[in-house]
Amino acid sequence: MNSNIVLRFSCADQPGIVAEVAGFFADLGFNIEESTQFEDRQTGRFFMRTEFCADRTQELSLSDLNQRFAPLGDKYSMTWDIQPQDYKPRVVIAVSQWGHCLNGLLDGWKQGTLPIDIVAVVSNHQVMRDLTEWYGVPFHYLPITKETKPQQEEQILQVMNDCQADLLVLARYMQILSDDMCRRLEGRAINIHHSFLPGFKGAKPYHQAHDRGVKLIGASAHYVTADLDEGPLIEQDVQRVSHANSPQELVEIGRDTENLVLRRAVKWHAEQRVLLNGDKTVVFKR
Repeated sequence: MNSNIVLRFSCADQPGIVAEVAGFFADLGFNIEESTQFEDRQTGRFFMRTEFCADRTQELSLSDLNQRFAPLGDKYSMTWDIQPQDYKPRVVIAVSQWGHCLNGLLDGWKQGTLPIDIVAVVSNHQVMRDLTEWYGVPFHYLPITKETKPQQEEQILQVMNDCQADLLVLARYMQILSDDMCRRLEGRAINIHHSFLPGFKGAKPYHQAHDRGVKLIGASAHYVTADLDEGPLIEQDVQRVSHANSPQELVEIGRDTENLVLRRAVKWHAEQRVLLNGDKTVVFKR
């Protein structure tokens, strides 16, 4: 096992959690390199992400480490996971006819600034084939109609299975995933929305915004759920515009914002910095 690991967990807040977790890893020869914590005072839930490095030769396998930590996780009823720090999730990208987000992800992967491994691109159009194959990534043309939607989604899942993919990124993929597809990819699919999410109706909009974990007003990256464009938000951004901007200029500004927001969301997910908190997220940015 690589000596550098990342522990993420959430549980009901109570005294002694941090000390016991730190002591557990110290006894195994691990040293803390980075640690971030957050208490949600509205729910009483505690979140923590910690990077550990072994200060001596570590003979434990990842499986052994998980087994040893399990009783502590059970003691505090944690939702937790331990992964190697250098693990790169295998990613399949879905795209339609707009390539700005696809190109941004491919470029970040190729330049080494995105800690992911892009293993395939799927599309319901042929438009992005040349760009994808220029980067040396397999391109899968999977056309779709209303009648063939279930079969086409099974093809996407089959590509993910064949590539042993961990994550599906919808990079302006202009198809609505079925409820079944969303459930099967829960926590493993990220979408970029070319607008401000969510839109709040009725009384107390700021209270609603807090309940949904709004980050900023602008292009929005979120986990995919069966509730259309209602998944937990990971990242948002905004750009100022004015009456002087033409519609085409607004489109161009929007594309740049979408690209940046999606890249950040994918990067933070890959770095294991995102923890689910009900309908929202806790994002431990560096």
